[in-house]
Amino acid sequence: MGIKQLSKVVADIAPGAIKQQEMKNYFGRTIAVDASMCLYQFLIAVRSEGSYQLTDEKGETTSHIIGMFYRTIRMLDNGLKPVYVFDGKPPTMKGGELAKRAEKREAAAQELKEAEEKGDQENIEKFTKRLVKVEKQHTEDVKRLLTLMGVPYLTAPCEAEAQCAELVKKGKCYGVGTEDMDALTFGTHKLVRHLTFSESRKIPIQEFDLDKILKESGLSMNEFIDLCILLGCDYCDTIKGIGPKKALSLIQDYKNIETILTKIDQEKYPPPPEWPYKEARRLFQEPEIDDGAKVDIKFQDPDEEGLIQFLCTEKNFAEERVRNGVKKILAAKGKSKQGRLDSFFKVLPSTTPAASTKRKPDPKGKSKGNASKRGRR
Repeated sequence: MGIKQLSKVVADIAPGAIKQQEMKNYFGRTIAVDASMCLYQFLIAVRSEGSYQLTDEKGETTSHIIGMFYRTIRMLDNGLKPVYVFDGKPPTMKGGELAKRAEKREAAAQELKEAEEKGDQENIEKFTKRLVKVEKQHTEDVKRLLTLMGVPYLTAPCEAEAQCAELVKKGKCYGVGTEDMDALTFGTHKLVRHLTFSESRKIPIQEFDLDKILKESGLSMNEFIDLCILLGCDYCDTIKGIGPKKALSLIQDYKNIETILTKIDQEKYPPPPEWPYKEARRLFQEPEIDDGAKVDIKFQDPDEEGLIQFLCTEKNFAEERVRNGVKKILAAKGKSKQGRLDSFFKVLPSTTPAASTKRKPDPKGKSKGNASKRGRR
């Protein structure tokens, strides 16, 4: 879920922190991609006629495999280097949010049953999507695929977004590719949204710059985290009656949730009972992650015959299309060695101390500065 309405709040308080990009602008960039988010998108979006997911001859879903294969090739073809990060175990505090999602799925299942009885195709598709869930087998399929493609991945100890942000903070990646805004709350310098969307949706990539958000809004990182908790995160409920504008105003006036609780009318704005906002704050400030400095990111050559076995023999993909995909991966690997143009141009600090800039008298009575000027004419 991420942080409720954070993108709208950022657009209001720090419009200069958001810019539209094209895939080609990330040539040579390594991006940490939230793999679980991608899987969910593909399971919903990649379908055959009607509301049914694509399957192989055994009836096993292949939508996630098709989506990941071709979307990854598209990124590589544009010179972008994706590093996929999978979710590990959810934090204990996320249990309430997961329970709410389970309840919503149960309600959607009932709604789907009623829609099917009525033959309501629009609602059948709507509630079918709400029942989509990323299963362990989906994750294992994609990990196998990425290994065969030579594309690196890792599994986070806990939240994928937190591990992605850590890779950025330690300089291993340029930014985080995800739809969940909480990657900013975890401290990534850059958040890249819509990166894995289909080109047919024609939605531009959005890049959020955390440093600019803090500078333009005047918020410290701790204040920003408390704002995100007030807006609504996966770890705890919010104060009833306080929307985005009110939350921002309170943070700007009182700086932290502790002070806010002493200033608001708690009968009008009742906080959740035993509200664990301090623990939520701690999870954003000190998430369970692996040290990004110790993570080894390596891109390998694709295993063409391994891909043919997996995608064509086992999953019924068209062999010609898979082999063409491998050619694109190899071509992309060659292009990526060129590097970004901006990596060749660096501003070097001056090595001349200020005191040495004084003109020294020329033995012939003319300053070196004047001689220098004559030489340039």
